[in-house]
Amino acid sequence: MQGEALRTNSIFMVEMEPPGQGVFLWLAIRGNIVIGRDGARAVAGLEIELSREATDELAELLPHLRPGPRIVKRAISAPDVLNEAHAYARPSSFSRGMRVELPGATMLFLSGTASIDEQGATVHAGDFPAQCLRTYRNLTRLLAAEGADWRDVVRTTCYLRDIERDYAAFNRIRTWFLASAGCDPLPASTGIEARLCRSDLLVEIEAIAILPGS
Repeated sequence: MQGEALRTNSIFMVEMEPPGQGVFLWLAIRGNIVIGRDGARAVAGLEIELSREATDELAELLPHLRPGPRIVKRAISAPDVLNEAHAYARPSSFSRGMRVELPGATMLFLSGTASIDEQGATVHAGDFPAQCLRTYRNLTRLLAAEGADWRDVVRTTCYLRDIERDYAAFNRIRTWFLASAGCDPLPASTGIEARLCRSDLLVEIEAIAILPGS
């Protein structure tokens, strides 16, 4: 095998020539970009074919990535009611929530949460009120895991699969729930119609809460 390494923007390119085959191997900061004779590109761990343009973008992106957090933060979870997104057979790369410590305050960022159980399965398919209440249950438990409740929530973003059909029911449930949870004043909020990640999910809510700093 013969090859010569070229250095370009922290990317090393090595040409290797096994018998009857030409392959370019780019050794990047994180993983390998393999380019076949047909021009197809693959990145180790990415499981997606890249065009030349995408490979060029990756070469520009990788040198700017740095490991480790810049501020004090940690993931939020409530595994007894809601699975971890990265626990699926094909993991989803996000945390259910994030706790961020700032001078004078702690912020909780809860990811979009839906009617999902501790095994990661959709529950109450086709039943909008039940899905809505399970969503609030999951969010409530994520807040409680950090010593917070709905009185600490300052903003929500609410995604409905069919806002024309379901908004009236959603608003009745939300109004009752937030009053029952003691939210006064009410959190800021935005309602959006969106195609959710699963066809059987009808509602998804994300939330931001603020706690006094320790």
